[in-house]
Amino acid sequence: MLTIAGTEMPEALWYWAADQTWAEPLLGGHFRVGITALGLKASGDVYMCRPKPVGSEVEQGRSIAVVELAKSIVSVKSPLSGVVTRVNEALDEHPELVHQSPYDQGWLIELAPSKLSEEKARLAIGSDAIRAALQHWAWLNKLDTGS
Repeated sequence: MLTIAGTEMPEALWYWAADQTWAEPLLGGHFRVGITALGLKASGDVYMCRPKPVGSEVEQGRSIAVVELAKSIVSVKSPLSGVVTRVNEALDEHPELVHQSPYDQGWLIELAPSKLSEEKARLAIGSDAIRAALQHWAWLNKLDTGS
């Protein structure tokens, strides 16, 4: 587990640092996707979360969900292109899970990737790449990067 700006970042995940989302490889070639703790630290508490429905085609860097924060509504960007195969239905009644448990109960969607071989290179994978990409993002967004 890496610590970036006071937030924990699991090393086994793949990170889309520009938009603070992660992808977790699952058995069978699918990926679970969510928002990083670092991104949540910068944005604040989540009051509503509406992921794209099952069957939706998504593109890397394009919307996979809409979340309502204390002072804004934002689009969550996907770390990978693919088709949504599952949504986290618990978020309908408990959107706070996104903030409280971003890597466990607060995931957003699962997807079957469509362009994995070309998009994988754009993600931060492995401790050194994750640390460099996320510390840079934290610095750009004026978060404490002392840790």
